[in-house]
Amino acid sequence: MLESRANMLLSIVVPVYNELEALPSLFSAIRGVMTSTHHNYEIIVIDDGSVDGTSDALKQTAESDPYVKVLFFSRNFGHQAAITAGLDFASGEAVAVMDADLQDPPELLPEMMALLEQGYDVVSAQRTTRTGDGMLKRYTAWLFYWVIRTMVNERIQVEVGDFRLFSRRAITAIRQLREQHRFMRGMVAKMLRFAWTAISSFSALRLRLSVFFGFFVAACGVGYAIYSVFAAYVLKATVPGWTSLVCLNIVFSGATLVAIGLVGEYVARIYEEAKGRPLYVVVDRANLNISQPQVAKAVILPTTPGEPKTTYERAARKANRL
Repeated sequence: MLESRANMLLSIVVPVYNELEALPSLFSAIRGVMTSTHHNYEIIVIDDGSVDGTSDALKQTAESDPYVKVLFFSRNFGHQAAITAGLDFASGEAVAVMDADLQDPPELLPEMMALLEQGYDVVSAQRTTRTGDGMLKRYTAWLFYWVIRTMVNERIQVEVGDFRLFSRRAITAIRQLREQHRFMRGMVAKMLRFAWTAISSFSALRLRLSVFFGFFVAACGVGYAIYSVFAAYVLKATVPGWTSLVCLNIVFSGATLVAIGLVGEYVARIYEEAKGRPLYVVVDRANLNISQPQVAKAVILPTTPGEPKTTYERAARKANRL
């Protein structure tokens, strides 16, 4: 059973990448909501290798605001890895995940907290409209959810992003899922298989080329078949027997290459998991204890005075040397 609202610690996890201009509005909005609700809270910001000055701005904010706690990645590990790090370091009884661009309104947090107190382990915020998105964005979003819902075994909620509120019990369960190719929305829905992810390693990319090549060959076969029909009925120029054999051979060869590429994609996933590389590397922290978290596939490096700690600082140091 959750603690009372006044005593409950709410951890707000915010992954950022080159979000310098959005930070003031972000912190102001969260502080306003938390102050009005009298919640005990912490804001855990994960700097995913920003190079636009976000790192310096976060350090300055953390120095003046003890509620802001920051993790600095050694490089860009991706949005899902940043969320994972935030969940690993969150110490609250309830943990919220939201983006820095305020498309996820923090004003909904009190309502989501009320639902969590009723006994729910996961509270998701669903978008009802996409007024700020263009036609292309709306169409691609619809296509994405259609493909996911068609291909995966578990039900994925439509128009539900990463804006969620988790109980401590849910966070404990999610921490056990340490896949390299992470899809947090699917993990929340207990999806154990995700055949096609947005990010792949270089080895997976080489295997994936066979899929594209297979589609290209199959398309060539279909195109040649259309041309053969055109030539037969319009140009009156055909070679009996050869046309059908060539078309069938090209189409089936392309289909074979596609199948081999799909198998290779799964093999690449197994290869990545077998290497056991860390999901993220933390090179610096602000207002956070290094003893956290006790999780697998995470590297938290001790900081050395005088050494560049973030991607932005390393880039600046290198520029000064040049």
